Amino acid sequence: MDRPKTLPDWDALATLADDDVPLLDTALLVARDEYPDLDPELYRERIAGYAAALRPRVEALEDPAAKMAAINRYLFEELGFAGDADRYYDPRNSYLNDVFDRRRGIPLSLAMVQMSLARALDVPLDGVSFPGHFLVSLAVDDGVLVMDPFNRGRSVGADELKQRATPHLGGQTPDDELLFEILAPASNRAIVMRMLRNLKSLYAEGERWEKVARCADRQLKLAPGTLDGLRDRGLAYLRLGHAAGAREDLGRYLSLAPGAADADAVRNAIIEAGQAPVRLH
Repeated sequence: MDRPKTLPDWDALATLADDDVPLLDTALLVARDEYPDLDPELYRERIAGYAAALRPRVEALEDPAAKMAAINRYLFEELGFAGDADRYYDPRNSYLNDVFDRRRGIPLSLAMVQMSLARALDVPLDGVSFPGHFLVSLAVDDGVLVMDPFNRGRSVGADELKQRATPHLGGQTPDDELLFEILAPASNRAIVMRMLRNLKSLYAEGERWEKVARCADRQLKLAPGTLDGLRDRGLAYLRLGHAAGAREDLGRYLSLAPGAADADAVRNAIIEAGQAPVRLH
């Protein structure tokens, strides 16, 4: 089947089931907001080329873990993809075209490359929305193999996983049952949503409110009614002087989550938006 020459339409993505959201193409759609001239076919062909080069090696192996080891060696040793520790918070590490071009990224974006290549080779690699640091997992005969794409696909054992999760659980070390829940595969939609949240956070830190609003808007296109998308787009609109949009989004946020921990702060922002002059645009 020929690959599509264009990217999905944002308005159509909300109608798809979570795992029917095309992972690579939707990540490239996010990148196109920043790079309007981005050619998606270039990156589809890159994955296809990687897969064609690696297929004989992978198909010669029977064991899923061995197949995954071959994929990791190719991606991280031969091609040189690596975690960008020096510029971890550079937004380029969340735009997949930049990650392909520079062969540098953060855990989530490297996982997207790793998953796209593995799936092209019929190795069903899943993403894991682990707290703090995105991981990938592969079902094997004796359980689940969990790997860290930021560290060259290194496997991560249960004890280390519990240790990593503890600071994000209020200091509580997860038991085996909770760890199993945390390691549940993330849907394609959830993975792209995490990418958008990462970008939104980076842009908010730099007070780049138009880009905060854009990321929040894309969240709402992908999953209408997303609470943090409504709140953050409304707050960004307020800082940009779009008072009417701010009131609409923040009001809807409160109607959906009246008991939210930040409800009082959001109410104050609505009052501020009501006092602000309406910006014509």
